[in-house]
Amino acid sequence: MLKAVIFDMDGVLVDSMPYHADSWITVFAGAGIKIKREDIYEIEGSNHTGIIDLVFRKAGRVPAPSDFIKLVEEKKKIFSKINKVTVFNGIYECIDLLKNNCLLSVVSGSDKAVVKELIERFFPDAFSVLVTGNDVTEGKPSPEPYLKAVEMLKVQKQECIVIENAPMGVESAKRAGLYCIAIPTYVDPGMLKNADRIISDQKMLFEFLKNSIRNKDC
Repeated sequence: MLKAVIFDMDGVLVDSMPYHADSWITVFAGAGIKIKREDIYEIEGSNHTGIIDLVFRKAGRVPAPSDFIKLVEEKKKIFSKINKVTVFNGIYECIDLLKNNCLLSVVSGSDKAVVKELIERFFPDAFSVLVTGNDVTEGKPSPEPYLKAVEMLKVQKQECIVIENAPMGVESAKRAGLYCIAIPTYVDPGMLKNADRIISDQKMLFEFLKNSIRNKDC
């Protein structure tokens, strides 16, 4: 029986990734590295340290310790100024459907302050467990974030499902031994092929969950 649903935040609950990507584009341009939105979408889910490391190495460079501090702070400032985040259609319906049947959690690679602000703004009291990029040593695609959520929820792995939208997030969930549903919000569905199920969008996710509850799977 399903006891917990674990959501990624950016790209699943809220339409925020374009603002994250644009913030990173500006920050990395200042460091002499040119990227585009798709570069960030492909590594979405990794925490800030992981993103900086991956982008620098792809450019043939190694980040200095000071880069991690400076670039993260710059990125957070830019994101706070430019973001106009909205909730995806169908998500409130999903939460209303699930909240009396399952425990709800968020696992995000984003900064703790950003996660808390967005969750408190849009979904007060909906989620019992939050795991952010600041709460783990290794971000996605490591299984650590999802394993931590399962431990905090105090449920068994087979009692959880994960809702993801990014290749690294799917890999993280599967390496943690969890059933993963993927929504191709910003990437080609083929990049999410390792998920157990791919659902086109959040509205269809609601229909899937509704049917699951009707069939007493949740």
